[in-house]
Amino acid sequence: MNFAALPTVAVAEVPADGLMLDVREADEWQAGHVEGALHVPMSGFVARFGEVTQAAEDGRRVYVMCRSGGRSAQVTAYLVQQGIDAANIDGGMFAWEAAGRPMVTDDGGPAIVV
Repeated sequence: MNFAALPTVAVAEVPADGLMLDVREADEWQAGHVEGALHVPMSGFVARFGEVTQAAEDGRRVYVMCRSGGRSAQVTAYLVQQGIDAANIDGGMFAWEAAGRPMVTDDGGPAIVV
C-alpha cells in the first residue's frame, strides 16, 4: 500500500469515544497511554488480530497510534487491506501529548511518552 494514500487523522479529529488501538510495546504503554485504548503491540499483532476485528465488528473506525506514527502506519495499512475502516493518528503519542489530550498510567502515576 502507498503510505501517502493511507487514511490519516490529526489528533484533534479523534473523537473522545473513538476506538483507539495502541501498537506500542509494553514499556511504552506503561509509561502513558490513552484511557480505554486497546493495547496490541505491533510485535504480536498478527497473533492478536482477532481482538482488533472483534473490537471493530460494529463498523467503528479504528484509530491506530504508536509513538510517532511509523509503526501505526504499517498496522493501519494492514487493517485497511483486511477491509477494516482504520486511520493512522498523525504524529502518534507525541502529537497526542503535545495537544494536551488526556493520558493515564495503570498505576496512577504521571503519564509520559517514551
